[in-house]
Amino acid sequence: MESSLKRGYLRGICLTLILAILARSLVQIPYFSILGAMVISILLGITWRGIMGIPQDADIGITFSSKFLLRFGIIIMGLRLNLSDIAAIGWKVLLINAILITFTIVVITLLGKWFKMESHISVLTAVGTAVCGAAAILAVAPLIQSKKEHTAIAVATIAIMGTVGTIIYTMLYPILPIDSYFYGLWSGSTLHELAHVLAAAQVGGEESSEIGIIVKLGRVAMLVPVALTLGYIYGNKEKKENNSGWSRLPIPWFIIGFLLMSVINTLGLVSQGIIQWTMVLSVFLLSMAMAGLGLGVDIKSMKKYGGKSLMICLIGSVALSLLGPLLLKISE
Repeated sequence: MESSLKRGYLRGICLTLILAILARSLVQIPYFSILGAMVISILLGITWRGIMGIPQDADIGITFSSKFLLRFGIIIMGLRLNLSDIAAIGWKVLLINAILITFTIVVITLLGKWFKMESHISVLTAVGTAVCGAAAILAVAPLIQSKKEHTAIAVATIAIMGTVGTIIYTMLYPILPIDSYFYGLWSGSTLHELAHVLAAAQVGGEESSEIGIIVKLGRVAMLVPVALTLGYIYGNKEKKENNSGWSRLPIPWFIIGFLLMSVINTLGLVSQGIIQWTMVLSVFLLSMAMAGLGLGVDIKSMKKYGGKSLMICLIGSVALSLLGPLLLKISE
């Protein structure tokens, strides 16, 4: 029994490891870099399960990757944030980010109800659109007790819409009457993934890229209050549904760890070399977690919810892209 358990752990973890390594190789190919290693990993996981299937005893190892490695990856990702850099962009931009995040989450969640979507998918899609793509989805999913397939659908939706948005932004920049600084602000405050911001903002030059990344990291910093708020809301909802008095609100230690890591970076307690190494490790661990999520996806669920998820994400993304520059212009 014990040897079988160990074999299950080994098989599952090794499978997610292989898929993450393959994703890391594919991301070096032009255009694949826009998707990023994490998104490619989840797509590889879905494809592997659809074609090859997975050994039954590997489930325990796959679950380990999609849960425990996920949390550890999110914690060390906090070292990417330097809170002093974020504060330097000014309170107006930070306030605009907060407004845009709140607006986007509310709009997409309401659209999900209108389209009769599974609530976890619409909330995760909203968080991914509003905050920081796949990383935000992965951080919030355990707090609202989302199923693997629902989390994977939200990630895939963000990947598709974010990539489309990146292409549209790069095509619009040459014909829009805006300078590179404003274009960087717009990209950083409205595009989904950090990879999307990097890809879109670079067409505006160095100034556009720099401000885009800083503004985007300001949105990443808001992952902490967003995750805590949603965890609280869903904890209370579970309490009311179960009628069991005080229900246990999940303690998001990994979110607290994420914040602590950003404080460590801000105080300059670690070298840039260590930070760069841990960012590579973080992306790789999250890629393994994504592969695990993809391996748990039922294609039938993708067919059932995928179209609606793309629709609400499209509407929410367009609304975000239009409101963002309007608020930025007003604040000038």
